[in-house]
Amino acid sequence: MKAKELVNLTDAELEARLSELKTELFNLRFRHASGQLENPMRINLVKKDIARVNTVIRARQING
Repeated sequence: MKAKELVNLTDAELEARLSELKTELFNLRFRHASGQLENPMRINLVKKDIARVNTVIRARQING
């Protein structure tokens, strides 16, 4: 997901997306620990998406 796409979302949509990403990260970590994860790099991508969403949320809080 690109930052440009996130800027166009509403606050509620951003919070929902953040929740989805955190759930996905939990599931990926669980599958990785049990040895069932096929693509371990997906964990890094989800972490970066979480950071992007948090950045957009924080920027909106600062700007008002």
